[in-house]
Amino acid sequence: MPDSSLTDSLSEQILGVIREIRVPDLPYPVGQPERFQDWSGLLREHWTLQTDQRVSEVLQNLEGPWSVQQVNGAYLADRIMDVFLRSSGLHPVLVARLARLRYPLAWRLVAEEHPVFTGLLVEWLDSFADWRGWSDSGGRSSRALLDQLDRLVAVLDQCFENNDLAPFEAFCDKWQRDAERRHQHSSRLHQRLMETETGAARQRRADQVARAVTGRALDGRQLPVATQDFLVDHWLPLLRQVAWQEGVEGENWRHGTRLLEWMVWAGDPQLSGQNMDRLYQVGEQLSDRITEVWQRVRRETPPRGPLSAVEAVLVDRLRGGDPEAESTRERLARLDHDPTWIDLPEVSAGTLEQYCGSWFVEGSGAREQRRFFLAYLEETGEVLWSNGYGVRLGLTPWHEFRQSLDEGRMRPLPPLTRFGDVLGDTVSALDRVLSSQRGQRQEAARKARERAEQIRQKKETEARQKAQAEAARQAEAEKQERLAREQAEEEEVARLEAARAAALEQAVAEVDRLNLGGWIALRKQPDAEDEQRLKLAVRINASRKLVFVDRLGLNRTELTTDTLVERLLAGTARILGATAEFDETLSRVVGRIRVGR
Repeated sequence: MPDSSLTDSLSEQILGVIREIRVPDLPYPVGQPERFQDWSGLLREHWTLQTDQRVSEVLQNLEGPWSVQQVNGAYLADRIMDVFLRSSGLHPVLVARLARLRYPLAWRLVAEEHPVFTGLLVEWLDSFADWRGWSDSGGRSSRALLDQLDRLVAVLDQCFENNDLAPFEAFCDKWQRDAERRHQHSSRLHQRLMETETGAARQRRADQVARAVTGRALDGRQLPVATQDFLVDHWLPLLRQVAWQEGVEGENWRHGTRLLEWMVWAGDPQLSGQNMDRLYQVGEQLSDRITEVWQRVRRETPPRGPLSAVEAVLVDRLRGGDPEAESTRERLARLDHDPTWIDLPEVSAGTLEQYCGSWFVEGSGAREQRRFFLAYLEETGEVLWSNGYGVRLGLTPWHEFRQSLDEGRMRPLPPLTRFGDVLGDTVSALDRVLSSQRGQRQEAARKARERAEQIRQKKETEARQKAQAEAARQAEAEKQERLAREQAEEEEVARLEAARAAALEQAVAEVDRLNLGGWIALRKQPDAEDEQRLKLAVRINASRKLVFVDRLGLNRTELTTDTLVERLLAGTARILGATAEFDETLSRVVGRIRVGR
């Protein structure tokens, strides 16, 4: 439990803030209402539903009246949890769950004369320093903590129902006991993890460095198949065993790698073909040296068949033969070697001291992942990560670790802010505000009136701006409608003009084709039933005149070609000597022109 003197001081400050402080825009009661709304059921409902809404917002969205203590209790709980949400340093998913404790905290701040629940909450939330490395990974340890927080929902719901903190006190006691057992268990797990990973690193280093030196020796060479088989299938495992048992600093490793280079040199004609004297010297000793090193390491003689095949290749070379050689490219591809394992970077003790035992973060938000720098494995130059409780999270090569730090993909986890510090700092800050308010009530009232007037004016301005915007929108819509109508009219005129031009062209063509003896019919009105039929008697091309007579050769009528064309278009004339198709076409065109007019 927190120190009693600190608890008494905080208790007095909390009571003063809840009873007297005034915060703008909160739903304080107007006047002196006789009754206030009961909010325990409301807070219980939001806690059970695990909503993230602030308590003050809940009160503002519901009809009161709410007491001053309720409003200030909601504000104080919100402010404490909001600060904790921003500054705790715990994983965002975890902090979001814990911040929902604002509902039972607001309830107890108003219900208790002395903040008993607050003291329990401080002690419990401060214990979350043990969970600073928790990440929402979906693993068993990650799920275990979320399951406990799920149980807390039911525990505090029972506290709401019975108006009793005993279930929460029992929950905190069990939490503490579980934490002690977890610490003891994690210590053993860390020790076991270190032993396992150290041994695995030694084996991995032995395998990788043996592959690396073998790959380096074979790279770009032309060797007989027997030599390649012996080096990859037999000598490579021997080097791996030497590296694992003795390391890469001993005599057996030095002799083994030297013999590896000799076998490659002797088997590749490009290397040894021009130095036969040296080849004789190597050939005399090579088989014995291989057997000597093999017996020292394996305590047995080397396999006779593969070694005999290598000796046969060497003898053939010494006799001047040219044994068939193949490229080592295919073997190297299967070997999968990494030359960087030959010379791993050295990391100073001072640099390791800076990082070992520290927490690091990758990602952001809900996807943020945290990991603990448990150890640096010198055998492999890798960082061993843990979740802080002895569970292995993976390995990262040292150069990748430093690169991720330099590029900002990984960053050190800053120190945590304990809930007790958040509570103390928040209440102290509000207490100073309260002290200032006690001497400035009148000024605060004036500012409140000014604020209300500003809000009213703001609403009027927004309404006026909205009305102006609506008027502008309507004017623009009318303008667009007018433009669309004008465009449609222009398009219709253009269509009619095009139709008239087509009809005119057709009528001119028909008049030009009208020969002597051709007949026309004239009407006074387009829709008149009686018509006068005339025959073309004379065509005067010079004056473009047409002379028509009736059947008896009388009633001479003169028309110019233009006049006849206009009357054809107007529907008061038609050519009887033309085809029916033209007659119908001309009628349709003339009809459309009339409708358009």
